[in-house]
Amino acid sequence: MAQDAKTPEAPPPRRNRSEAVARGAVSLSADIFARAGFRDPALVLRWPDIAGAEVARLCQPVKLSEGAAGGVLTLKAEPAAALFLQHESRALLERINRWLGREAVARLRFIQGPLVTRPKPGRRARSSGEIGPGDPALAYEGPEPVREALIKLARRRVGRPAPD
Repeated sequence: MAQDAKTPEAPPPRRNRSEAVARGAVSLSADIFARAGFRDPALVLRWPDIAGAEVARLCQPVKLSEGAAGGVLTLKAEPAAALFLQHESRALLERINRWLGREAVARLRFIQGPLVTRPKPGRRARSSGEIGPGDPALAYEGPEPVREALIKLARRRVGRPAPD
């Protein structure tokens, strides 16, 4: 009846073991890229390599529409950069089509707006390896070899570079 069409999908079967997150993310991301017209997500993911670092800083691909006259790549650009990029569109088209290996994009369309920038991870400074006065290793009152081992471990913990 009509209720069969409205029933939610059954959850996937349990396997009683963990599975890599990337396995499920690949199919989800492929659907998202396909909705935006990108059969191959590499155009979006490798954009700085394709367009060049300077152009990639000014614009990002949003949508790829394919038509009879050729594809139209929609790029979101900073408002001040859209005019500059319009003048550089011929060279940019050549780079994109050369990277794709075929004449897939015939025209560029620019929409203006702020770009989403990825923050660069900062490196933490390496500490000196000195234990602070409140470290629990200094408060240990037990056998001397164990105390020395705890202090040695605390120095290594403090002197180790932080994971990125």
